[in-house]
Amino acid sequence: MRAKDATKLAVIRGLLTAVTNDLVSKERGPDGTLSDDELMTIIMRAAKQRKDSIQQFEAGGRPELAEGEKAELAVLETMLPAQMSRDEIVAAATAKAAQMGVTDKTKANMLMGSLMKDLKGKADGTVVKEVVDGLFT
Repeated sequence: MRAKDATKLAVIRGLLTAVTNDLVSKERGPDGTLSDDELMTIIMRAAKQRKDSIQQFEAGGRPELAEGEKAELAVLETMLPAQMSRDEIVAAATAKAAQMGVTDKTKANMLMGSLMKDLKGKADGTVVKEVVDGLFT
């Protein structure tokens, strides 16, 4: 507030509201606490919402609204862990497929589920899905 950074303030206020809503929905009361994983899930959800909004605004011909969402997304990304590169995801997927014995597309969903548990918060789900689909084509 003292820095007069309106974007950062809006993002933090939005996250506080999301945290309070999550606590109330889990019946812990507004003064309860969340685990680090639960908090990371809330931040990732907010980032995903911003990405979706940016895509919708750009498709609708509203670049001025997309700019505001991009600024908020930049603030949220500072709170998230660094995302894995595509090469790192390919290496992890290949290793996990070998470990699980997955050799064809019929068990790709099992591989995807297991891989997402391992890479939660470290990799974008759409990139992981593309990599898993690419392993069996």
